[in-house]
Amino acid sequence: MEYIGYFISILIGVILGLIGAGGSILTLPMLVYIFHINPFEATSYSLFIVGITAFFGVFNYYKLGYLKIKSAIFFALPSLLSLLLTRHYILPKLPLTFFSINGFEVSKNFFIMIVFAILMLMAAVSMIRKSSTEVTTTNVNYTKLGFFGFLIGFITGFLGAGGGFLIIPALLFFAKLPMKQAIGTSLFIICINSLIGFTGDLLGGLIIDYQLLLTISVLAILGIFIGTVISKKIDGSKLKPAFGWFVLIMGIYIITNELFLK
Repeated sequence: MEYIGYFISILIGVILGLIGAGGSILTLPMLVYIFHINPFEATSYSLFIVGITAFFGVFNYYKLGYLKIKSAIFFALPSLLSLLLTRHYILPKLPLTFFSINGFEVSKNFFIMIVFAILMLMAAVSMIRKSSTEVTTTNVNYTKLGFFGFLIGFITGFLGAGGGFLIIPALLFFAKLPMKQAIGTSLFIICINSLIGFTGDLLGGLIIDYQLLLTISVLAILGIFIGTVISKKIDGSKLKPAFGWFVLIMGIYIITNELFLK
């Protein structure tokens, strides 16, 4: 099972490099089901893995001229604010057990996994569904961009997910960026949010298995270099529907596992 986890680690990077989103969708389930990390702690691991992987992806896209700093800042600052609020004030306040019905316990960990699975289903639908990415105007709506960033911060903070599948549409329609620039800018935002969120967790006393964390991160970084190279030859948007079906199956598996198989 560990070797499967290592393969998925590479796949996380490849997907991030290709489409600027989706890699974090695999990270939390991999950490929980393959490496048996507590879901709450797994969100912290996920922040680091996704953040450091995105960092190397940003470097590659920057060299190619696919990074728009101004749009990234207007999105990242409010997103970072809501992320830190979520991880330091909302998540710690959640009870370990919400309630119990006829012996079925709705715990904090169960809640995290179910919400994440629902997010996966939403991501899958957005990737499977065909949508136009053509930019029809150059007027950037920074107000809507910042507001959307604030909402994404809650998702990143709560689930340890980069939120790239939501960031990219926002950059396409509010920042009016072409797809390649949206991918590069999305990676920059994911990198900033995830690494600062993880640093906050460390300062809060989180205990980390550094050997596991670094092993997965190195493999994911290898994957993002592979994905970036492939992206020069293949349009990542064309791969979204296939990956969307994969995410859909995983989301259904998580819900089934949490509800019926435990």
